[in-house]
Amino acid sequence: PQTMTDQIPLVDLKANYLSIKDEVDANIHEVLDTTSFILGPKVTQFEAAFGEFLDVKRCVSVASGTDALKLALEAAGIGAGDEVITQANTFVATTLAINAVGASVVLVDVDPETLMIDTKQVEEAITPKTKAIIPVHLYGLSANMDAIMDIAKRHNLIVLEDASQAHGTRFNGKRVGTFGDLAGFSFYPGKNLGAFGDGGAIVTNNDTFADDLLFRRNWGSRVKYHHEIKGFHSRLDT
Repeated sequence: PQTMTDQIPLVDLKANYLSIKDEVDANIHEVLDTTSFILGPKVTQFEAAFGEFLDVKRCVSVASGTDALKLALEAAGIGAGDEVITQANTFVATTLAINAVGASVVLVDVDPETLMIDTKQVEEAITPKTKAIIPVHLYGLSANMDAIMDIAKRHNLIVLEDASQAHGTRFNGKRVGTFGDLAGFSFYPGKNLGAFGDGGAIVTNNDTFADDLLFRRNWGSRVKYHHEIKGFHSRLDT
Protein backbone atom coordinates (compact mmCIF):
# COMPACT_ATOMS: atom_id res chain seq x y z
CA PRO A 1 0.00 0.00 0.00
CA GLN A 2 1.09 3.55 -0.69
CA THR A 3 2.43 5.53 2.24
CA MET A 4 3.01 9.24 2.73
CA THR A 5 6.72 8.74 2.00
CA ASP A 6 5.87 7.37 -1.45
CA GLN A 7 3.99 10.47 -2.51
CA ILE A 8 5.53 13.07 -4.79
CA PRO A 9 5.36 16.50 -3.11
CA LEU A 10 3.33 19.18 -4.85
CA VAL A 11 6.25 21.60 -4.53
CA ASP A 12 9.85 20.51 -3.95
CA LEU A 13 11.90 23.65 -3.48
CA LYS A 14 15.01 21.75 -2.46
CA ALA A 15 15.06 19.70 -5.68
CA ASN A 16 14.61 22.88 -7.65
CA TYR A 17 17.50 24.54 -5.81
CA LEU A 18 19.82 21.54 -6.28
CA SER A 19 19.20 21.60 -10.04
CA ILE A 20 20.69 25.10 -10.27
CA LYS A 21 22.82 25.09 -7.10
CA ASP A 22 26.16 26.13 -8.61
CA GLU A 23 24.65 29.10 -10.45
CA VAL A 24 22.62 30.22 -7.44
CA ASP A 25 25.52 29.90 -5.01
CA ALA A 26 27.85 31.88 -7.26
CA ASN A 27 25.34 34.71 -7.56
CA ILE A 28 24.64 34.76 -3.82
CA HIS A 29 28.36 35.09 -3.11
CA GLU A 30 28.59 37.91 -5.65
CA VAL A 31 25.82 39.76 -3.83
CA LEU A 32 27.59 39.24 -0.51
CA ASP A 33 30.90 40.42 -1.96
CA THR A 34 29.36 43.58 -3.42
CA THR A 35 26.99 44.16 -0.42
CA SER A 36 24.28 45.23 -2.86
CA PHE A 37 21.41 43.74 -0.87
CA ILE A 38 18.38 45.86 -1.85
CA LEU A 39 17.53 46.84 -5.43
CA GLY A 40 20.86 47.58 -7.11
CA PRO A 41 22.32 46.39 -10.43
CA LYS A 42 21.17 42.77 -10.21
CA VAL A 43 17.57 43.80 -9.55
CA THR A 44 17.70 46.33 -12.39
CA GLN A 45 18.96 43.56 -14.69
CA PHE A 46 16.13 41.30 -13.56
CA GLU A 47 13.50 43.98 -14.16
CA ALA A 48 14.79 44.44 -17.71
CA ALA A 49 14.92 40.69 -18.37
CA PHE A 50 11.45 40.01 -16.96
CA GLY A 51 9.99 42.88 -18.97
CA GLU A 52 11.64 41.53 -22.12
CA PHE A 53 10.31 38.03 -21.38
CA LEU A 54 6.77 39.37 -21.16
CA ASP A 55 7.27 41.84 -24.03
CA VAL A 56 6.18 44.75 -21.86
CA LYS A 57 7.73 48.21 -21.70
CA ARG A 58 8.29 48.70 -17.96
CA CYS A 59 8.82 46.44 -14.94
CA VAL A 60 9.01 47.77 -11.38
CA SER A 61 9.98 45.24 -8.72
CA VAL A 62 8.51 45.36 -5.21
CA ALA A 63 8.60 43.33 -2.00
CA SER A 64 5.66 40.97 -2.67
CA GLY A 65 2.79 40.16 -4.98
CA THR A 66 0.37 41.73 -2.52
CA ASP A 67 2.35 44.97 -2.57
CA ALA A 68 2.37 44.82 -6.36
CA LEU A 69 -1.44 44.89 -6.46
CA LYS A 70 -1.74 47.55 -3.76
CA LEU A 71 0.81 49.92 -5.30
CA ALA A 72 -0.61 49.41 -8.79
CA LEU A 73 -4.06 50.42 -7.54
CA GLU A 74 -2.58 53.50 -5.88
CA ALA A 75 -0.68 54.47 -9.02
CA ALA A 76 -3.94 54.18 -10.98
CA GLY A 77 -5.66 56.54 -8.56
CA ILE A 78 -7.98 53.96 -6.99
CA GLY A 79 -9.02 54.81 -3.44
CA ALA A 80 -11.79 55.51 -0.95
CA GLY A 81 -15.28 55.46 -2.43
CA ASP A 82 -14.26 53.40 -5.45
CA GLU A 83 -15.36 49.86 -6.24
CA VAL A 84 -13.08 47.19 -7.71
CA ILE A 85 -14.49 44.03 -9.31
CA THR A 86 -12.62 40.75 -8.93
CA GLN A 87 -13.43 37.05 -8.75
CA ALA A 88 -14.57 35.05 -5.75
CA ASN A 89 -12.07 32.19 -6.11
CA THR A 90 -8.96 34.35 -5.85
CA PHE A 91 -6.50 34.25 -2.94
CA VAL A 92 -7.20 36.71 -0.14
CA ALA A 93 -4.24 38.92 -1.15
CA THR A 94 -6.22 40.30 -4.10
CA THR A 95 -9.02 41.56 -1.87
CA LEU A 96 -6.66 42.77 0.86
CA ALA A 97 -4.87 44.96 -1.69
CA ILE A 98 -8.19 46.54 -2.65
CA ASN A 99 -9.04 47.10 1.02
CA ALA A 100 -5.60 48.57 1.66
CA VAL A 101 -6.22 51.51 -0.69
CA GLY A 102 -9.64 52.17 0.85
CA ALA A 103 -11.70 50.83 -2.06
CA SER A 104 -14.58 48.36 -1.83
CA VAL A 105 -14.33 44.77 -3.06
CA VAL A 106 -17.05 43.59 -5.45
CA LEU A 107 -16.87 39.81 -5.95
CA VAL A 108 -18.32 38.02 -8.96
CA ASP A 109 -18.44 34.30 -9.65
CA VAL A 110 -16.43 32.34 -12.19
CA ASP A 111 -17.33 30.60 -15.42
CA PRO A 112 -17.97 26.94 -14.40
CA GLU A 113 -16.17 25.69 -17.51
CA THR A 114 -12.92 27.62 -17.08
CA LEU A 115 -12.99 28.69 -13.40
CA MET A 116 -11.88 32.12 -14.62
CA ILE A 117 -13.84 35.32 -13.95
CA ASP A 118 -17.30 35.32 -15.56
CA THR A 119 -17.24 38.34 -17.88
CA LYS A 120 -21.04 38.51 -18.07
CA GLN A 121 -21.21 38.92 -14.32
CA VAL A 122 -18.46 41.56 -14.46
CA GLU A 123 -20.60 43.77 -16.69
CA GLU A 124 -23.67 43.22 -14.50
CA ALA A 125 -21.69 44.28 -11.39
CA ILE A 126 -20.59 47.66 -12.78
CA THR A 127 -21.99 50.72 -10.98
CA PRO A 128 -21.16 54.44 -11.12
CA LYS A 129 -18.58 53.76 -8.37
CA THR A 130 -16.72 51.06 -10.29
CA LYS A 131 -13.21 52.14 -11.21
CA ALA A 132 -11.28 48.93 -11.92
CA ILE A 133 -11.44 45.23 -12.76
CA ILE A 134 -8.91 42.71 -11.43
CA PRO A 135 -9.06 39.47 -13.43
CA VAL A 136 -7.03 36.70 -11.83
CA HIS A 137 -5.20 34.17 -14.00
CA LEU A 138 -5.16 30.78 -12.26
CA TYR A 139 -4.30 27.11 -12.77
CA GLY A 140 -2.14 27.84 -15.81
CA LEU A 141 -5.11 29.42 -17.54
CA SER A 142 -5.92 32.98 -18.54
CA ALA A 143 -9.03 35.01 -18.03
CA ASN A 144 -10.84 36.03 -21.23
CA MET A 145 -8.82 39.21 -21.72
CA ASP A 146 -10.47 40.18 -25.01
CA ALA A 147 -13.88 40.34 -23.33
CA ILE A 148 -12.49 42.08 -20.22
CA MET A 149 -10.66 44.74 -22.21
CA ASP A 150 -13.80 45.37 -24.28
CA ILE A 151 -15.85 45.88 -21.11
CA ALA A 152 -13.19 48.14 -19.61
CA LYS A 153 -12.96 50.27 -22.74
CA ARG A 154 -16.72 50.77 -22.94
CA HIS A 155 -16.99 51.71 -19.26
CA ASN A 156 -13.68 53.59 -18.95
CA LEU A 157 -12.26 51.24 -16.29
CA ILE A 158 -8.72 50.39 -15.23
CA VAL A 159 -7.69 46.76 -15.74
CA LEU A 160 -5.15 45.39 -13.27
CA GLU A 161 -4.23 41.79 -14.06
CA ASP A 162 -3.43 39.59 -11.08
CA ALA A 163 -0.85 37.34 -12.71
CA SER A 164 0.70 36.11 -9.47
CA GLN A 165 0.39 32.49 -10.63
CA ALA A 166 0.67 33.02 -14.36
CA HIS A 167 4.28 33.81 -15.32
CA GLY A 168 4.51 32.93 -19.00
CA THR A 169 0.84 32.05 -19.55
CA ARG A 170 -0.47 33.16 -22.93
CA PHE A 171 -3.88 34.25 -24.15
CA ASN A 172 -4.29 34.12 -27.92
CA GLY A 173 -0.51 34.03 -28.28
CA LYS A 174 0.18 37.04 -26.04
CA ARG A 175 1.57 36.74 -22.52
CA VAL A 176 -0.79 37.64 -19.71
CA GLY A 177 0.16 40.73 -17.77
CA THR A 178 0.43 42.73 -20.98
CA PHE A 179 -3.26 43.25 -21.78
CA GLY A 180 -4.37 45.54 -18.97
CA ASP A 181 -3.17 48.93 -17.79
CA LEU A 182 -1.01 47.22 -15.19
CA ALA A 183 -0.31 43.72 -13.87
CA GLY A 184 0.98 42.33 -10.60
CA PHE A 185 3.26 39.30 -10.28
CA SER A 186 4.42 37.37 -7.22
CA PHE A 187 7.80 35.69 -6.77
CA TYR A 188 6.86 33.77 -3.60
CA PRO A 189 9.11 30.67 -3.52
CA GLY A 190 6.35 28.27 -4.61
CA LYS A 191 5.27 30.29 -7.65
CA ASN A 192 6.08 29.50 -11.29
CA LEU A 193 9.03 31.89 -10.94
CA GLY A 194 10.01 31.86 -7.29
CA ALA A 195 12.57 33.82 -5.30
CA PHE A 196 14.46 32.89 -2.14
CA GLY A 197 11.95 34.83 -0.07
CA ASP A 198 9.08 37.15 -0.89
CA GLY A 199 9.10 39.30 -3.99
CA GLY A 200 6.85 40.85 -6.60
CA ALA A 201 6.69 43.12 -9.61
CA ILE A 202 4.35 45.43 -11.46
CA VAL A 203 4.52 45.60 -15.24
CA THR A 204 2.96 48.20 -17.51
CA ASN A 205 3.31 49.89 -20.88
CA ASN A 206 2.33 53.20 -19.29
CA ASP A 207 5.37 55.35 -18.46
CA THR A 208 3.36 57.60 -16.13
CA PHE A 209 2.35 54.64 -13.97
CA ALA A 210 5.85 53.17 -14.00
CA ASP A 211 7.55 56.45 -13.04
CA ASP A 212 5.05 56.92 -10.21
CA LEU A 213 5.69 53.41 -8.92
CA LEU A 214 9.47 53.85 -8.87
CA PHE A 215 9.26 56.39 -6.08
CA ARG A 216 5.98 55.17 -4.55
CA ARG A 217 7.79 51.90 -3.62
CA ASN A 218 10.59 53.90 -2.00
CA TRP A 219 8.82 55.99 0.66
CA GLY A 220 7.60 58.40 -2.03
CA SER A 221 11.15 59.63 -2.57
CA ARG A 222 12.97 60.36 -5.82
CA VAL A 223 15.82 62.11 -4.00
CA LYS A 224 17.04 60.84 -0.62
CA TYR A 225 15.17 62.47 2.30
CA HIS A 226 12.81 64.33 -0.06
CA HIS A 227 9.37 62.69 0.12
CA GLU A 228 6.86 63.99 -2.41
CA ILE A 229 3.96 61.68 -1.53
CA LYS A 230 2.95 59.26 1.20
CA GLY A 231 4.88 56.40 -0.32
CA PHE A 232 5.47 52.87 0.85
CA HIS A 233 8.46 50.74 1.78
CA SER A 234 8.37 47.93 -0.78
CA ARG A 235 11.71 47.22 -2.42
CA LEU A 236 12.92 43.93 -3.86
CA ASP A 237 15.90 42.39 -2.08
CA THR A 238 18.69 41.22 -4.36
